[in-house]
Amino acid sequence: MGFVGDPWICLPIAAAIIVGGLGFPVLFELGRHYRRPLHWTMNTKLVVVGTAVLLAAGTVFICALEWSNPRTLGVLSTADKLLAGFFQSVMTRTAGFNSLDFGQMDPATWLGVDILMFIGGGPAGTAGGLKITTFAVLFFILVTEVQGGTAVNIFGKRLSRSVHRQAITIVLLAVALVIGSTMALMLMTDFGLDRLLFETISAFATVGLSTGITASLPPAGQLLLVFLMFIGRLGPVTLASALALRARPVMYEFPKERPLIG
Repeated sequence: MGFVGDPWICLPIAAAIIVGGLGFPVLFELGRHYRRPLHWTMNTKLVVVGTAVLLAAGTVFICALEWSNPRTLGVLSTADKLLAGFFQSVMTRTAGFNSLDFGQMDPATWLGVDILMFIGGGPAGTAGGLKITTFAVLFFILVTEVQGGTAVNIFGKRLSRSVHRQAITIVLLAVALVIGSTMALMLMTDFGLDRLLFETISAFATVGLSTGITASLPPAGQLLLVFLMFIGRLGPVTLASALALRARPVMYEFPKERPLIG
């Protein structure tokens, strides 16, 4: 926090985190075809575009909500506010450094940071969370349904239907795990939902940020966070690999029927 306005400290750390969060497959492809974006795979395009959008959106969101908060950005100059907002936007993608006191932020800011941490960075890299590609797939599925389309097309390519099911499965299981763990912490402690949800998502996404209550949690609560860190680091990639590898052809299909939705 003592370096909140020092670009020589904050920007190199942020750059390292952004690069590490892209994922090794994306880095290898960018190294070979960085001048030919039309040749990038769907995965690389989703990660690069998604990273840029989330970094910009996170910076604007944090600056907008904390701009006048005297306990965070309010006492800084305009340039330092923008640097701090950008730095914290990067940190939500699985880093754990903080140049601002998260415990003094507005609860609405915590909720936005929860979403950024839950999404995380690119797959097959150092980032945590459910990964940008997972949420991008769900976003394009939503857009396709709203537009009445029959196939999900992303950057001129059709998305495999098996990827639809994998993304939905991973997200729903992760949401269930986070909600269940948050409820367990609520039963163990007297802290509010906003702080406990922040701790839970930060642990699951292996981010390392905290509102300052981790040390005050009972041993059972701290062990739960340890469990979430372990599952969050290995769970999504392991589950995605298992779902992809267990696919096998079926020699029959049941009659099709549509239940009422909504």
